[in-house]
Amino acid sequence: MFELDFYGTLVAASLVLLLGRGLVARVGFLRAYNIPEPVAGGLVVAVALLALRGFDVHVQFDTSLQAPLMLAFFATIGLSADFASLKKGGRVVTVFLLVVTGLLLVQNAMGIGLATALGLDPLMGLLAGSITLSGGHGTGAAWGATFSEQFGLASASELAMASATFGLVLGGLIGGPVARQLIKRVTTPGIEEAAPQLPKGFEQPDKERLITSFSFIETLALIAVSLLAGSLLDGVLKGTAFELPTFVCVLFVGVVLRNGLSVFGFYHVFEREVSVLGNVSLSLFLAIALMSLKLWDLAALALPFFVLLAAQTLVMALFAVFVTFRVMGRNYDAAVLAAGHCGFGLGATPTAIANMQAVTQRYGASHIAFLVVPMVGAFFIDIINVIVIKLYLALPFF
Repeated sequence: MFELDFYGTLVAASLVLLLGRGLVARVGFLRAYNIPEPVAGGLVVAVALLALRGFDVHVQFDTSLQAPLMLAFFATIGLSADFASLKKGGRVVTVFLLVVTGLLLVQNAMGIGLATALGLDPLMGLLAGSITLSGGHGTGAAWGATFSEQFGLASASELAMASATFGLVLGGLIGGPVARQLIKRVTTPGIEEAAPQLPKGFEQPDKERLITSFSFIETLALIAVSLLAGSLLDGVLKGTAFELPTFVCVLFVGVVLRNGLSVFGFYHVFEREVSVLGNVSLSLFLAIALMSLKLWDLAALALPFFVLLAAQTLVMALFAVFVTFRVMGRNYDAAVLAAGHCGFGLGATPTAIANMQAVTQRYGASHIAFLVVPMVGAFFIDIINVIVIKLYLALPFF
């Protein structure tokens, strides 16, 4: 057993990002299908670790940095969301939220129906539906415990973690190819035309941003306040009817900070610094999450459950092409939104952002996609998902 401490894990994560960048730069297939760099590097390491287990070599990472990085990323999303921009994208946000809700309903109907046809407990179908795919590991862990304790479903937590892991992997793999097929039908803005001298947000992570040490510290302080206040808010809401995931609380505090300081004229957030710190947090989070994936958990899945998850992946791809893309306007922005939807429809919002970055780095910016996806994927979806799950559990055969 090789155990890497905090510093060793940080070094490994940095090397994974460099490996991913090198692979995408040199392997035409990865570049052509817009596979995100953290996904490419992280999966190579995860597969290598899976192979080493065959020789009884085990490597364990210190993942204590993973949660703070994820929370810092969501804090930057909140700090990037000014009400004026959100108002401009109000209609698009509403339409996309309806599309996302449609997928939640489809995922659960598909899961329950196919589980029943395969002779599995319908609860397993629900577990392999929106609970773990659109909900991720956190939602999966919470509902897995509920299914075990209240419904008597054996190994529910283990199945939930394996299903969420499967979704995280596939969410990062299918978004790029889906976007590649859709982009053939639309006009792309082009990198030079779309990229401003001082890029904002998460769209062009490789573009240089002019920052200063003091403004960087100011932004770091805002992120720290968001993390602290968000954690305190999470503690207050925990156990109540208004309980939300910690990252949603952090994002909410970031939004309040950004807009509250601006309204009262105290301070205007520097988006350049926010985007730099956000992109760094996102990349390192994905690198740690993917390189520490326990792929052997997927190998241990029973064949019927694996078939169920494979079918959900196909449904996600088809939904992105025939529903998300068409409803959102059949244009370049819609194609980027479809790539993002694949990311958080199967995995998580950070995966969605990475999918969209892989597309916009190559074809040009999509301001509306980077406005809509973080807000819907990080905030609204968790609230809607809880409602949808409880509606399905109210069905008579549960």
